[in-house]
Amino acid sequence: MPTPPVCNYEGSDYQTSFWDQGGREYEDRAEAIALKRMLPKGGRLMLELGAGAGRNTPRYAGFERVVLLDYSTTQLEQAQARLGRSERYVYVAADVYRLPFLDGLFDAATMIRTLHHMADAPKALAQVRNVLQPGAVFILEFANKLNLKAILRYWLGRQKWSPFTLEPVEFAELNFDFHPKAIRNWLKDLGFAIEGTLTVSHFRVGWMKRLIPPRLLAALDGLFQPTGAWFQLTPSVFVKAKVEGGVLSSSKGERLKVDLPSDPVALFQCPECGSGDLLEKADHLQCPRCEAKWAATNGIYDFRAKI
Repeated sequence: MPTPPVCNYEGSDYQTSFWDQGGREYEDRAEAIALKRMLPKGGRLMLELGAGAGRNTPRYAGFERVVLLDYSTTQLEQAQARLGRSERYVYVAADVYRLPFLDGLFDAATMIRTLHHMADAPKALAQVRNVLQPGAVFILEFANKLNLKAILRYWLGRQKWSPFTLEPVEFAELNFDFHPKAIRNWLKDLGFAIEGTLTVSHFRVGWMKRLIPPRLLAALDGLFQPTGAWFQLTPSVFVKAKVEGGVLSSSKGERLKVDLPSDPVALFQCPECGSGDLLEKADHLQCPRCEAKWAATNGIYDFRAKI
């Protein structure tokens, strides 16, 4: 079944050019503050969607295991070089529209600076919902079309599209801004309860970033982030949502602690036919039902296309 087009960072030096040398220390620090506010203190299994080179992964230290998912294998290789290869990290190359995981598997997930590449955001969010267990926390960051700069440009006649309408706007190829209300509607339709909203990057202005030290600017940003509960006018918005239906519990009402398999292959299902129990071979995984083969080399499981 065809899926929407994917923005592929294969071969990109995005981490170096955009983050390390791109003058975005303020944004990175501001996002770290937002994540710290929203993240659960701990958990069993975290899914990091659009993990890239692992910029945010160390911030999930409270989780026993983190699955880093990205469409680009070169981004995952960079994450491996940063984080190392161990049982704690599982590196997966896959299409967000066809997640290769068992349903109800994760107790938390994040999607930071990734949704803005989704041509069909509701379809991508539905996939995320499928792999989360009841009570799981989902932290979503999205690019906000209702930001103050877009509003002013629209009022001054320097921009044709309206920031007030609910449909996404594609301002560059496979780069989308979303209306906060549309995001809330999609999440609620999928069975998420929204628990918090933070506005981030209040001071994403060139001259301010040049004059004010990033640490101070991020601290100021942190003071304003809670205003997202009332209005969202910044270019970046963080939403904390929880899968409705409580948490997995025993007949006595005690929270169940699901054992994590030592073999990461047990986390997967075939994205082609939905079968679990994939068979591990020397350099690939094989589906026992449809016989699809998926590459598994150098510690990266590749579910983008059959081999």
